[in-house]
Amino acid sequence: MTKASDLFVQCLEAEGVEYIFGVPGEENLDMLDSLSRSTQIKLILTRHEQGAGFMAATYGRHTGKAGVCMATLGPGATNFVTAAAYAQLGGMPMLMVTGQKPIKKSKQGRFQILDVVDMMKPITKFTHQLASADNIPSRVREAFRLAEEEKPGAAHIEFPEDIAEEKTESVPLKPSSTRRPNADKKSIRAAVTALEQARSPILVIGAGANRTMTSRMLLQFIEKTGIPFLTTQLGKGVIDERHPKFLGCAALSAGDFVHRAVEAADLIVNIGHDVIEKPPFFMQPGGTPVIHVSTKTAEVDPVYFPEIEVIGDIANAIWQMKEDIVPNGGWKFDHMLDYRKAELEHTNKLAEDARFPIFPPYLVQEIRNAMPDDGIICLDNGVYKIWFARGYCAYRPNTVLLDNALATMGAGLPSAMMSSMVYPDRKVLAICGDGGFMMNSQEMETAVRLGLNMTVLILNDNSYGMIRWKQANMGFKDWGLTYGNPDFVKYAEAYGANGYRVESAEHLKQLLAHTRDTPGVHLIDCPVDYSENDQILNIDIKRMAKEL
Repeated sequence: MTKASDLFVQCLEAEGVEYIFGVPGEENLDMLDSLSRSTQIKLILTRHEQGAGFMAATYGRHTGKAGVCMATLGPGATNFVTAAAYAQLGGMPMLMVTGQKPIKKSKQGRFQILDVVDMMKPITKFTHQLASADNIPSRVREAFRLAEEEKPGAAHIEFPEDIAEEKTESVPLKPSSTRRPNADKKSIRAAVTALEQARSPILVIGAGANRTMTSRMLLQFIEKTGIPFLTTQLGKGVIDERHPKFLGCAALSAGDFVHRAVEAADLIVNIGHDVIEKPPFFMQPGGTPVIHVSTKTAEVDPVYFPEIEVIGDIANAIWQMKEDIVPNGGWKFDHMLDYRKAELEHTNKLAEDARFPIFPPYLVQEIRNAMPDDGIICLDNGVYKIWFARGYCAYRPNTVLLDNALATMGAGLPSAMMSSMVYPDRKVLAICGDGGFMMNSQEMETAVRLGLNMTVLILNDNSYGMIRWKQANMGFKDWGLTYGNPDFVKYAEAYGANGYRVESAEHLKQLLAHTRDTPGVHLIDCPVDYSENDQILNIDIKRMAKEL
């Protein structure tokens, strides 16, 4: 007979779990005791459940395997809600395990008790309360299966105290060997025929294309056909953006140079489209036809109703299309590439502005210059995300971790910590606004305790800058969005990290190089000049793109 909490840990081990992130409570103590005897799983104690959840989700994003996090009942479980939504919308496999009071005989009334399973239903793929130790293997296996299959997302298991103490003869279930179905040959033929008959087709690479092997197959397809491509924010890096056929990232909602390139197309191949992202283009009745290539059929809405759907494993579908297609000698792409050329000329000119406080286009370029090809930047959420999505050239998949799904603040630091743990030999930089950083800044202690090598760059404007940008764009007066900040250098040093403050544009270059090449946890306080955000992003770019 095996104790239920021991069996639960054995089931996690059978799934290949390496880490559990979290803040245990008294309702988790049986599981904590069982974890203490595991030689495979390492407990990563965080300072807030939200940080634990963000780390688990980022583990899933990097590896494709569900990251696991743990919390107690009530307030511990409610602190997982934002991280659950982050994983669910962002397509990141994650399993949350929360404790609960005894369900068969409780003497504490309703103290701390919420219906956590019901709470998690709208924001997970699977949620379940364990009511018997015998069912642990099947429920854990089901949670991992659903979290990891397309579209990946969040799963949740509630593990009550009295169930954790039970004895059982059950044993772990081994994961099954599965392969995603391949696209139907007739749909491939229909897509290829449409492409061969088009004059100026274009590829749009979305969130669902950011998967193993898809990058390789897409590159082969682009090399064979020469068809230009753009990305959504979550598609950045699937193909090296130094490629001569790259047209840009749809970071703004409309009116950018890249949107003009889409308007110039007479056929759009939308690869890995996910409705959680802002649409990179808007369909209209009688407008440009769209081919939808994804693992699931298209969710129809007023601006998205594709004519041809190629459903199955995306990498295999692209490979089939590549094998079948005969490139059309009459394809014309010059006008699309001219829009990209104009965008680069505009961006490069802005990036030369070495003013202080730091100008965002200059910041983006200097960080790109400082980071190696496989370096990872992890963005929190703020207006700087637009600048990086547009201007930061991604060389490899999952080297630009930004969140264009839930778009939550507070995830930048934990996602960088997880990136540093998964890839200890790669350079990792968290880029946070002062607002987003302060939402989970306590995890600096966790980063120092774990001995991580990473840098946190704080863009300091003493305000919620994204909302100020929108406020200006809507014609409202500048009001209600400014605050004070701590001394971030002293704040970093209080945690045992290294703190620095940028004093000039040249100093920024020096600090980026120094922190990149020096082990340990570093924090850079970087004053930033957002005064031209509205003029450039909302007015100048749209005017220039329209005039071309």
